[in-house]
Amino acid sequence: MKLATALLQRADLQKRLAEINNRMKNNAKVQEGEQPSEKPSDLLKELEALLLQLEDLVARINLTNSKTVLEDGRSITALIAHRDMLSKKLSIMRSFLDEASSKVDRYSRAEIKIVSTVDVAKLQKQVDAASKELRETDEKLQELNWTTELI
Repeated sequence: MKLATALLQRADLQKRLAEINNRMKNNAKVQEGEQPSEKPSDLLKELEALLLQLEDLVARINLTNSKTVLEDGRSITALIAHRDMLSKKLSIMRSFLDEASSKVDRYSRAEIKIVSTVDVAKLQKQVDAASKELRETDEKLQELNWTTELI
């Protein structure tokens, strides 16, 4: 099985767990004399089976990510961490850039003039470069997901 297929299965299992959680809540209580629409004991068994499947799949995904080494010597896990930090950096830089580039209107010359503390054009180029690196990193991860066999 390819890593991408395992990731899709993981997402499906997580959705099914969310659904079973709702079903369990819906059947936790009934009016006296009524029957639940589903047996809580059956739902608990289904929950246990889903959790075992998910645990096995997540362990195999994590093992695959940590043991698969790229040409540059990094593992998929390291590449994922790099992507996550690029994403966080971009979020912060874009927020800062928005703040630095926003205009503050003055209604008269007597009002205090507000100026940016950074070169907005230079910062925008840095954001553009980081965005490109993030896109390329995502593309590399997608390629690896579809070409890497799950351990």
